[in-house]
This record gives sequence, C-alpha cells and structure tokens, in this order.
Amino acid sequence: MQLATASLTDPGGRSRNEDSLGEWSSERLYYCVVADGAGGHGGGDVASRIVVDTVLADLRYLTVAELPPTGERLVSALLHANDNILEEQTHGDVAVRDMRSTAVLLAIDRDCGTAAWAHCGDTRLYCFRDGRIRAQTRDHSMVQQMVDAHLLTAEDARHHPRRNVLFSALGTRDGLDVAGLGGTFALDERDALLICTDGLWEYVDEAFMLAALSHAATPAAWLDALAARVRASVTKANHDNFSAFAVWVGDASDVTVLKPAGNAG
Repeated sequence: MQLATASLTDPGGRSRNEDSLGEWSSERLYYCVVADGAGGHGGGDVASRIVVDTVLADLRYLTVAELPPTGERLVSALLHANDNILEEQTHGDVAVRDMRSTAVLLAIDRDCGTAAWAHCGDTRLYCFRDGRIRAQTRDHSMVQQMVDAHLLTAEDARHHPRRNVLFSALGTRDGLDVAGLGGTFALDERDALLICTDGLWEYVDEAFMLAALSHAATPAAWLDALAARVRASVTKANHDNFSAFAVWVGDASDVTVLKPAGNAG
C-alpha cells in the first residue's frame, strides 16, 4: 500500500509554538502524531513533545503478536505518554506543573491495509472517502457535549466562547478519557486522512476541507490551502498555533479526483 504524506506547523499569532508533531515509518508500518500543548510558561511545548517522543518510541517495537496496530494499543501508548507528563510535572521545574496536551495518534499497517487511531482532547482526525467524511473523532469538550445534546450546531461550536473548555487532556491524574477506535479500520485506495489541532479546524470547516482536497495535487498542496484559509480568516493577533498531518492512501492521482458530494456526514 502506497502512502503520500505532508505536515505543517505554524505558531499563528503566538510568540511560542506549543504544538508538536512527529512520524515514523518502516516498510510495513507508518505512525504519525499531532499534539497541542497548553499550560503557559513553556509547559505546553514540553507536554506536547513528551507525547510525541513517548508514543513513537512505544510503538516502534511492536511484536508480531501486536500487529496490526489497533485502537486499543494506541490508547495504551497515549496513557504511557500521560504517565510521563505526570512524572515531569512532579519532578520538573515549577513552570511545567500545570502542563497539558491534547493529541491524535494514527497508525497504518501497509501489509493489512488497515488504520487505527486514538485521541484525547480536541485535536481531530478525519478520514475522507468519495467526497464524504468516512470517520471523525469526537472532541472531549464542553461544546461537543452541547452539540451531542442538540443545544448547539457543529458550526456554532467552532466560535463558541467556551469552545476551549476540555473534559480530558493528557497530563491529568484523575478522570482522564482517552478514546480509541475499536480494533482497526479498513482503508480504501483513495482515502485521505487529516489530523489537525483546533487552531486549524476552528477556521476551516469540513466543506472547505473537501473542496480543497478535490483541487489539490499533493498532500502538501492540500495543507497549504487549509493553512491559507486559516490565515485569511484570522482577525486576532494572538491566534493559536495550528498544525496538521495529511496522509493519502494509494496513488495521488486517485485521491485528487474526489469531489464534494453534498453535505459531509
């Protein structure tokens, strides 16, 4: 199975970029992770880097018995990252005592043609197929619960004043919620996956993601279009950092023929 990938990270209007991202690949396996840190005074970037370093090291040496990677196994890797953040909070500098991070972790097994993912917080994963959203993570946030209760539309949630209130983030000792795909997800040769922080998806709705995908020749061109949309939409100088990975499955020319097919769902 062929994969084409690209990534971006941008400090936005902030003086410090607290996002971290990383990837690792072998002949069979591909992993990528995006983490969005918070905590101030340098703590956010420390937390997000701990997440990336921990999960990539954790998954690099999976045994044959653990293949293909499952959502449950990726949850375990994120829980390991949580333990390492808590350890640093306890023994590190006072500046990191309140550090937290959201994250999405994606694994692809080329031999099996499957993907798996796990996440915590409001960093998101999307899988687009045939001009529609085939899969999407569910945020651990107050506004997501309001959307689920039909008190708020998904579009209104993007700019709600409480949109940054999270119910779960790595770096939490009690009440941590890490969600993972049950088992694995069968990939199609024309799938396009996007992992992005809230600094991106708050300003780029799913209809634009699909429209930009239909016109992009490469994953990098797709991300460039999404980043341009963010920059054109931002009006405040302290706009959040934004970061993303794009992963296309199969030959790139197959992915680019996708066209939006009505409302995403």
